[in-house]
Amino acid sequence: MLSRINRVRTASDFTHTVRSGSRSGRRNLVLYAAPIPGADPSRFGFIVSKGVGNAVTRNLVKRRLRQMASSALSRHPSGLAVVVRALPPAADATWSQLASDFDRAFDSVSSRKRGST
Repeated sequence: MLSRINRVRTASDFTHTVRSGSRSGRRNLVLYAAPIPGADPSRFGFIVSKGVGNAVTRNLVKRRLRQMASSALSRHPSGLAVVVRALPPAADATWSQLASDFDRAFDSVSSRKRGST
């Protein structure tokens, strides 16, 4: 579970991250990342629409993504706001497929952010 300080919570934070962040799309998800000024801890937010499936399916996808985000915090503990948008194929993806897409997308955007700072 992500602690409160590691969650994107406001609509303006979601909007800012999606509009101004680097984007990396994969088959099951799109990941946006924007730098956070200062040494604030990294934050994660999730967008899982009804297009992904019913409530049970959406919650399963969100739980999986939250677990992946908590492990990603150890690799990049500060300075990044991340929003993960699950795409409809995520509903049928296995854990390993979703984790592979998440890891490749996260590595892609975090390396771009490190190169620009």
